[in-house]
Amino acid sequence: MSQPSVGSPANHVTSAPSQPSRYGIQNSPPQGPPAPLNSSVQPGQPSGYGIQNSPPQGPPAPLNSSVQPGPTPPPFNPPSSQTYQPGRQPFGPPPPLRPAAPPTGQLNNAATPPPPAAAKQEVPGAERAHIHNSFDALESGGRNAAQHPPQMGRAVGLSYPSLPPGYQNMAAPPSAPGMQTRSQPYPAGAQSFQQAPLGPAQLGSALGGMSLHQSQPPEALRAINLLQERNLLPQGPVTPPVPCLPQDLQRLNCSPEVFRCTLTNIPQTQSLLNKAKLPLGLLLHPFRDMSQLPVVTSSTIVRCRSCRTYINPFVTFLDQRRWKCNLCYRVNEGRASASQLVHYDGEPHKRPEVKNPTIEFIAPSEYMLRPPQPAVYLFVLDVSHNAVETGYLDTVCQSLLDSLSLLPGDTRTKIGFITFDSTVHFYNLQEGLSQPQMLVVSDIEDIFIPTPDSLLVNLSECKELVQDLLKGLPQMFTRTLETQCALGPALQAAFKLLSPTGGRVSVFQTQLPSVGVGALKSREDPNQRASAKDIPHLTPATDFYKKLALDCSGQQIAVDLFLLSGQYCDLASLACISKYSAGGVHYYPSYHHLHNPAQVEQLQRDLKRYISRKIGFESVMRVRCTKGLSIHTFHGNFFVRSTDLLSLPNINPDSGFAVQMSIEENLVDMQVVSFQAALLYTSSKGERRIRVHTLCLPVVNSMADIFAGADVQAITGLLASMAVDRSVTASLSDARDALVNAAIDSLRAYRSGGLSVQQPGLVAPACLRLLPLYVVALLKQKAFRTGTSTRLDERVFAMCQLKYQPLAYMMLMIHPALYRVDNLTDEGAISIADRTIPQPAILQLSVEKLSRDGSFLMDSGSVLYLWVGRNCAPNFITQVLGVPNYTAIPQTMTQLPELDTAESTRTRAFISWLREQRPFYPILHVIREESPLKASFMQHMVEDRTESALSYYEFLLHLQQQVNK
Repeated sequence: MSQPSVGSPANHVTSAPSQPSRYGIQNSPPQGPPAPLNSSVQPGQPSGYGIQNSPPQGPPAPLNSSVQPGPTPPPFNPPSSQTYQPGRQPFGPPPPLRPAAPPTGQLNNAATPPPPAAAKQEVPGAERAHIHNSFDALESGGRNAAQHPPQMGRAVGLSYPSLPPGYQNMAAPPSAPGMQTRSQPYPAGAQSFQQAPLGPAQLGSALGGMSLHQSQPPEALRAINLLQERNLLPQGPVTPPVPCLPQDLQRLNCSPEVFRCTLTNIPQTQSLLNKAKLPLGLLLHPFRDMSQLPVVTSSTIVRCRSCRTYINPFVTFLDQRRWKCNLCYRVNEGRASASQLVHYDGEPHKRPEVKNPTIEFIAPSEYMLRPPQPAVYLFVLDVSHNAVETGYLDTVCQSLLDSLSLLPGDTRTKIGFITFDSTVHFYNLQEGLSQPQMLVVSDIEDIFIPTPDSLLVNLSECKELVQDLLKGLPQMFTRTLETQCALGPALQAAFKLLSPTGGRVSVFQTQLPSVGVGALKSREDPNQRASAKDIPHLTPATDFYKKLALDCSGQQIAVDLFLLSGQYCDLASLACISKYSAGGVHYYPSYHHLHNPAQVEQLQRDLKRYISRKIGFESVMRVRCTKGLSIHTFHGNFFVRSTDLLSLPNINPDSGFAVQMSIEENLVDMQVVSFQAALLYTSSKGERRIRVHTLCLPVVNSMADIFAGADVQAITGLLASMAVDRSVTASLSDARDALVNAAIDSLRAYRSGGLSVQQPGLVAPACLRLLPLYVVALLKQKAFRTGTSTRLDERVFAMCQLKYQPLAYMMLMIHPALYRVDNLTDEGAISIADRTIPQPAILQLSVEKLSRDGSFLMDSGSVLYLWVGRNCAPNFITQVLGVPNYTAIPQTMTQLPELDTAESTRTRAFISWLREQRPFYPILHVIREESPLKASFMQHMVEDRTESALSYYEFLLHLQQQVNK
């Protein structure tokens, strides 16, 4: 199948603001370390985006017309090597480049200049009349017009100086205040509200007395010498800072679990942000499962007539008919804007839209380009000899049989199946057949759909045939000798089959594609896994999967990839099919139904969640911000239709996004700024819905206030996404160096501008005291580590996770939680649904915290490790593990027995509670000191030294050396 000519929009998409971005370059003599993670935006380039974000005019496009969405962004190519400049502005916009000066090395999400205007490229799939792509008109345009793609540089490598090994013996402080677990004033649902909310116009007096410059500095600004205070981890989860807003506004603010900013105090100017050397960005979890979600049904959705912002708790009511937008400050009045606000008991501020920062609208017909699509699910299964040997077919088919009734949908729900080896097999499931009928297409060079009307069938009408197919499918290929794999043609077939409707494709793959379009060859050299400083082949070997993904996005098709293989499969290439179609990647290395029962259980649990979780179809998301702020880079799995509109053929509750921002215009006259994310989607029941989240943050004018509002986990999450992009566009060593420099620059900025009294040592504010720890943890994470044997596919998968996981799950990947569990008690326990959940303290990730007479549980997000010391108390071994002694603990133990003992009940309750806090099921591995999995457990001890990486204390000494230069 021929592919249309297509551009190369990146998954991290950069659109430059009209003002110079702060992610820039200083032209100073080269010296010192390379620059940190930042995005260099070169103003003055022609726009690479064809859609202007103007308010909609006239009716929506008729359903039988083909809408051209405009040209795609320019292709992204690796930048050339550049020289570090010490005068860099790590997180701020640059002065203009002087051509005569050498370019600098910054961690920038690199892009080349766009092609000439004559060479316009259309979005793939736009020429097809099945589905309209002008959702920009539906969601009605953002404030930011089409802008310029950036240019980026790369950093040179940085070698660590020779440092003494190990930690120094230091007395631990009695406590680590500042991050204790505390209740947050965020609303869980609809809130009672007795008076009209304050708007920006009324905030002057309210915020006047809330400056952080007080006689006693806030706890967030308490200066800490990191070299002297060892026990910096709070005993419980790290909580985000609470914005310094009046109480009436703060209790109406969006929950940080959904919408979070790296800085909860926004600088007035870009130059002030540059001085702070901290990244400004948002982290979003827009479709998160929510227990309480206000839903509004209305024939008219009230929005600003200028910037199209949805009315929210932070607008200002001038009277019963007029309100001022909190993003563009336009006064909206008259019937068109306020008809739904007037006469609500005479008080428009009682409307649920104005009382809830997160709300969902059931959209009227003008938010549709076509009738809402049905829920459509297509499963594409590898049935080659290698796939059959793994035994995954039995697990997948049985999981589908058990969960068919849980698939989200209604009476219109459709389902279909494709299998493939060296040929592609379709299954006729038409009502009236006595059994499923297999149709084989052997011409994989020109794939076609044999019977288009009977391959996607109504699930409720043909459920028995579907069940018969799932029962028989694992046995159909047990004797196959076919070793070839035609994944590319199978994906082309799936695209053709789903193009008329859109939907979700679930692909199960077990080996490197070997025949047909998209065939790949092994690029991994196992001998270089640990020795190479720079890791090659992090970029795709072919653009086939990316082009096909963009075709899929144009037809509202998302592709989820399940990779089950112990062999190299070139995930760097295959993952593109999911990245650019808003799908997800799931990886099960060394999957085998006999040799790896733990992964069998994990796949079963994951499939149950995957099949039954909520899903949104044909969705788009736009992020708006107050006038003066500018969005320039997105991170996640999506395709960008215009500068601020993300195309998401599917949206699920387990996907996160990140946004980088800059300050285009001074915010001097503003007390607060607001951010709004609007997600327009079709529910599985066929309703068109809009979920809106609004966040309000104060504006500050001092370095101290900026640092006081720094959210260390949000900063870490954004830096991780930026480092992944840097690894791909430049090199892994550049990304690692830039992470180090992010820590150096922020601490240096605090020392020079945020510290009232100069102190010796490595000084950090309490709110950023964990940043060096998180950076050293990132450097030892699978995505970025060197000197440790890491499979290329596992590294790429870790990078995928860092890009699209919500922040809460990502932080466990970066810095796992370690607990001692052989002495659990009910002291400090919490009670949930008549269960008592122990709350042990979180320990530092160092071997010195382990003891052979104890047992320790490590939560790394996707895996739980229960490490049992050789001299662990017999009571724990018998009453929790259910074995007589230490040597009797099985090497492959993955479950705790249900014993009728207090110790067993507490341990199992705690592990169950941890598992309930994430969507996918983490497997438990019980390991002894001599277990083969001990190495995996020890690799998470990020504070300890390895042969190729510094210990946390050595890293602090390195930071001190650089900061004090």
